[in-house]
Parts: sequence; structure tokens; C-alpha cells
Amino acid sequence: MAAPEKKVTSGWGLIAGNGDFPFLVLEGARSRGIEMAVVAIREEASPELERVAKRLHWVSLGELSRTIELLHQEGVKRAVMAGQVKHNKIFSAIRPDWRLAKLLFSLPAKNTDSLIGAIAGVLGEEGIELVNSTKFLGPLLPEAGVLTKRAPNESEAADIAYGHKVARQIAGLDLGQMVVVRDRACVAIEAMEGTDETIERAARITGGQKLVVVKVSKPLQDMRFDVPVVGLKTIEVMRKANATALAIDAGRTLLFDRDDLIRAADDAGIAIEAFATEVDSANSPEKRPPKRKL
Repeated sequence: MAAPEKKVTSGWGLIAGNGDFPFLVLEGARSRGIEMAVVAIREEASPELERVAKRLHWVSLGELSRTIELLHQEGVKRAVMAGQVKHNKIFSAIRPDWRLAKLLFSLPAKNTDSLIGAIAGVLGEEGIELVNSTKFLGPLLPEAGVLTKRAPNESEAADIAYGHKVARQIAGLDLGQMVVVRDRACVAIEAMEGTDETIERAARITGGQKLVVVKVSKPLQDMRFDVPVVGLKTIEVMRKANATALAIDAGRTLLFDRDDLIRAADDAGIAIEAFATEVDSANSPEKRPPKRKL
């Protein structure tokens, strides 16, 4: 009798939520010769993962014990968490198993950072290291500078400088990571609804007047999870909302479909600029001298 075929594992695993993020991680890992085992969250992840992942398991939101069991079964020692799990689902639709229920009960604050950080701690105790979610996506993290054909104009630059001050405060409180500004006034602050819905709300409030969007990372951004992301849909939402400029953090914001995204922004006349995150950086909008009119 022939010996059973031995399962070949890479030691890498992917915990997949919704959106394109999991697909990009799989593609980036494969470009380095790594085939990841995937544990996908049933309520969030795309069924298309079954087509592209060679080793895939489904779990329901809240099945922490089952997730760990599957990662061990696949020989995973290092894992990436990629893809959004909507914040409102985490705290409303979740049906936790005993392990996650115990974890939730122990949290001093029930925000996303506390929860996912605690899950990372549990994985670590199980011998599974949760690593930087952008590890395989370096080209999608922009360097500081203007990314589009045009830079923000004087008015937009002033709104960006103001918006950075507000956005960094709310990000530090783990309330959200972006604000929408008009004429140095905060029109909308992101909470659990996400970036696109916040922009749409701002458009309703202002009745279609020009807006500026500022999206930042958290002061002590844990790059293992909840990394700021901008995709093509956000550019389309901005176009419809008459939002003419977008500021992001360099090296800490993922631009999905980067080339197409920048092309779409150029076509819509939207300026995108990435800023260094150091407070004393010469590129910081708070420190940068205002542009002079030509």
C-alpha cells in the first residue's frame, strides 16, 4: 500500500476578511514562492477565494478556537490578517465561542484595537506570530509626495493642514481614521460606518460643495491590522461627492489597484498627496510653509 501523501505547508497562513486585501496578499506571497493556507470569515470574505486559494477553510465570525485549530492543522507559524471585518459586525452580529467570549469579557475597552490586539496575543501564545499585514504589498505603500498630476491647491492645502490636526486626534482615540473638511471646518468624522459612507454623509451635509478628505494612520499604528486603505471605489465616491483632494499617510496607507486608482483620480481632477507621519517632518502639512500664488 502506498504511503499517504504528505501535506506540504509553507508555515504561512492568511486570516481573510472582505474586499480585495486577501487576494492581494495571496498574490504577493505567491510572487515570493509562498503558498498560504487560508482561514476565511464566512460573513465577510468573498466566495471567490475558493477559486484562488489552494488550501481554504471557512469559519464563522466569533469562532476563535476553530480558527486556531485550523491554523495548527495547516502547520501555520506566521499569519497575516487581511481584509476588513466591519466594525458594527464585530460588536453586534458576533456570536463568540467560549474562548472569544472570555477574551471580550477581559477587555478594558471594547474597541477594534483592543479586540484584535488581544486576538494577536492569543495567537502568539499558541505559537502563531501575527505579522505585518503589508509584508507582501510594499509597492502599494506610497512614499511621501504628490501622487497625481496636480498637487493640492492653496485652499485644499489649508484644509489638509487643518484636517490632519483633527484626524490625528480622533485616530488617537481609536474613533476613526479620516475626516472630511471644507474651508477649515470639519464636516464629517469617520466612526464605524467607514470611509466611503463618511464622504457621502459630508456631501449631503454640504449640498455638493467642494470637500477635502484627510485619512491618517493611528499615532502608534499596528501594521498587523486595521491599516488604512484606499481603493478605486473611494475615488469614485469622492468624484460624486465633489471631494477634490485626498491626503494620506506615506508608508502606512495601502493603495489598492494603485496605477488605476491614480489614473482615475487624475481623470476626476482629484489631487492625492502622501505625507510623512513624523510630526516634525518637513513634509508634514502642519510644518510645511503655505504655497504662494503664482
